[in-house]
Amino acid sequence: MASRGRAATPTVGKAMLNKYARAFFTRVLTPFAAFLIRRGVSPDTVTLIGTAGVVAGALVFYPRGEFFWGTVVITLFVFSDLVDGNMARQLGRSSRWGAFLDSTLDRVADGAIFGGFALWYAGSGNDNVLCAVSIFCLASGQVVSYTKARGESIGLPVAVNGLVERAERLVVSLVAAGFAGLHKFGVPGIQYLLPVALWIVAVGSLVTLVQRVVTVRRESAEAEAAADREARGSEAAK
Repeated sequence: MASRGRAATPTVGKAMLNKYARAFFTRVLTPFAAFLIRRGVSPDTVTLIGTAGVVAGALVFYPRGEFFWGTVVITLFVFSDLVDGNMARQLGRSSRWGAFLDSTLDRVADGAIFGGFALWYAGSGNDNVLCAVSIFCLASGQVVSYTKARGESIGLPVAVNGLVERAERLVVSLVAAGFAGLHKFGVPGIQYLLPVALWIVAVGSLVTLVQRVVTVRRESAEAEAAADREARGSEAAK
């Protein structure tokens, strides 16, 4: 859930806090992070616990329509984004393993959140269309992440800021879910926020996917053209 070892990769915890709030919580959480280090707790352990908490909050509460409390639990565990990163900085660690673990568990957390929405709409929510939209949000989010990782793995920069990337997907969905849950406390009409948010995320994810595919195609063509020019130049120099 955090970003140890990954440069400029937004996480849901960081996206939900502006730079001033993040600086405040970093100061507040630094003693706690230091305490965990003294107790022999590793940043990886905090990452695992944070992800487990997000998964539990999503899959225990969301399928029952308890969107407010589910979002509260998820938000509490989101602070692991700040704690494990803080611990890694104090320990002076920035490893490929940490980056791999964070990225992998991010996908698990995403799947649990949108899977929880899908389970609600497939069951008591009784809306097959929104169930399908939730599943599309889940799948498209995974594919959007894959396109960037795959493009980078073949040596392309994938230099594009998509319309709706991971941080935006989760902030929009979680904020809407939290407010939609207030319907059970008597706030009228607010339950429609979540369906609207899911449609926004679905459309935005599709646009982002197209943006990344087009970018990779362009960068690939440019790289191949540059390689051809270099090869011709080498031949001409002989």
